[in-house]
Formats: sequence, C-alpha cells, structure tokens
Amino acid sequence: MTTTRRMFQTLALTGAALLATGLSAPAAWAADASALSQQAQLSLQQLYKTRPGSEALAKSAKAILVFPKIIKAGLIFGGAYGEGVLYENGLPKGFYNSVTGSFGWQAGAQSYGYVVFLMNDKAVKYLHQSQGWEFGVGPTVVLVDEGVARNLSTTTLKNDAYAYVFDQEGLMASLSLEGTKISKIKP
Repeated sequence: MTTTRRMFQTLALTGAALLATGLSAPAAWAADASALSQQAQLSLQQLYKTRPGSEALAKSAKAILVFPKIIKAGLIFGGAYGEGVLYENGLPKGFYNSVTGSFGWQAGAQSYGYVVFLMNDKAVKYLHQSQGWEFGVGPTVVLVDEGVARNLSTTTLKNDAYAYVFDQEGLMASLSLEGTKISKIKP
C-alpha cells in the first residue's frame, strides 16, 4: 500500500469517525421525550397506511424501534443522525439515536425515517445489553422492500429484525442502514 493511499484512508476514516462522534454527542439535539414519542407514533401509523403488511409484522414483533426522521448529508464524507423510540407491548420503553458515518463518492442531503421490527427475544435482549447496536453486527436485519414485503407472512418470518425505510426526500441516490449504530439516549 502506498504512503499516499494509506494517508488518504487514515484521513477518511478519521473524518468519518469525527463526523459520527460529532453527530451523536450534542445533548442539545435531543428532542423532548413526549414530542419524540408523538412523532414516532404518527410515523408508525403512516407506515401502516402506506406499506401493506407492516401492521401485521408489528403484531408479531416483540419490540419496535421507530426513528421518525433521520437527516443525512455528505460530500465524500457523510453522516446521518436521528432520534427514535423503542416500543414494547405498545408502550415507550426507551429512547435511542441512530448515527451513521460513511466515506465514498457521495454528495447531497436527504431525510428519511425508518422502523425496525424486533421479532424475537434475542434481538430485544441484544439491544438492551449492547453498548450500541451496529447494523451488520449482532441480530440479522432485513431491509424490507416491496419484493420482500410480498413474501412476508407469519410462517416466513425467520430473521431477527425487519426494517422499513419511509418518507425519503432529498438528493442522495443511495440509502443503506449498514454502518448505522443505535445507542440509548435520555431526551
């Protein structure tokens, strides 16, 4: 590996780490708990209306993480941040943030929301006991698109978690939940 390439990779990783840390640190960004819960409930109801099968999936889930609004921006280095609510048995049981850092040929900004249906006790336990859940590590998360949604039923639910992305707005061409870390917060 050339020195220039190694220096560029180090700079890129450092920038992404600083961006992710900077996005997760400010307590002033934390929304009021009741306002966040209200936004999450509205987002969940909207998801049920617009994505067939999501409400049936919710009935089988052990817990539901709702992130009503994630803001993502990038110009080579990118980051995303949003706050959400964990529901168990229909009641809010905790508040979390979602932080993503990325590096690559990217430019633009967008907002979106996402919901993660935790389908088993293993996934819920992992969320509660981890010091932050990184997608791609721990329980398996399946991103539900229209093709996956058509094939979901109570007999085909085999994965730990299913995620729906909704209300995408903005100018970034791709969206991924990989590299996303979810951590507990106190709004």
